[in-house]
Amino acid sequence: MTSAGVLFLIATAIWGSTWLAIKLQLGVVAPEASVTYRFALAALVLGVACAARGRSLAFPARTHAWMAAQGATFFGLNYIGVYIAERHVASGLVAVVFTTIVFMTPLGMRIAFGTPIAPRVVLGAALGVVGVAMLFLPELRGARDDVETLLGIGYAFGATMIAAIGNLITMRLQREQVPVFTGTAWGMAYGALTAAVCATLAGVAWTFDARLPYIGSLAYLVVLGSVVAFGAYFLLLRQVGPALASFVGVSTPVVAMVLSSLFEGYHWTGAAAMGVVLAVAGNVLALRGRQR
Repeated sequence: MTSAGVLFLIATAIWGSTWLAIKLQLGVVAPEASVTYRFALAALVLGVACAARGRSLAFPARTHAWMAAQGATFFGLNYIGVYIAERHVASGLVAVVFTTIVFMTPLGMRIAFGTPIAPRVVLGAALGVVGVAMLFLPELRGARDDVETLLGIGYAFGATMIAAIGNLITMRLQREQVPVFTGTAWGMAYGALTAAVCATLAGVAWTFDARLPYIGSLAYLVVLGSVVAFGAYFLLLRQVGPALASFVGVSTPVVAMVLSSLFEGYHWTGAAAMGVVLAVAGNVLALRGRQR
């Protein structure tokens, strides 16, 4: 079995780059349509791969109900919120808001399953969120009294809450021994269906952008950002639980900032460097505590 550390690094490295890829999806195609394309294709790729390896895609109706709930939250509504949020604010600010999942998920675990919240997880989460906030301090300062920014933050918070619910549903599926990859294939299919319903209800046009940036970013998001990264994340979730797995949400903005410095000319400050240190320290504190 792949170690938790390797799975953590895979999910972090890939999702740290998807913030930029999502930006390339915005413009011509409505967010609801882009989310539909992404997860319909990802479900197809993963389903075909599972079938080719002889893994059964058949599940009872009760399991399908839970997979539909997972798809609607984790792959559908969550990502629609993220895509719309990035239309209003910088991707970095959305990443900052998404780090609050490290608080929401343990709280949800406590409410849904009665799981105690370890003090080290609370401290690690606090360090991580403060660290990531320091990375994006200029954007956070600029968010005050800006209606457009506040709207984007609202969508980002909503998406994060939905993702936290998706974490809990995924944990329930795993407790019922639903295989990770076949279950994820169905979850993505239901997520695509949810996004398609949202697109229809919103009356958006089913357009497609045939230019290379859109097609290239879509392919990246389908194969790496969806199939590989979610596979690694759900395996990590099975090994360490949703509270610790959610710390991927703290690490990905750090990776995003490194890539931003390479490709977008981001200039590092002392506060930003300290933010990286705090974010990493928060992750190490929580993850090392589990291994003792």
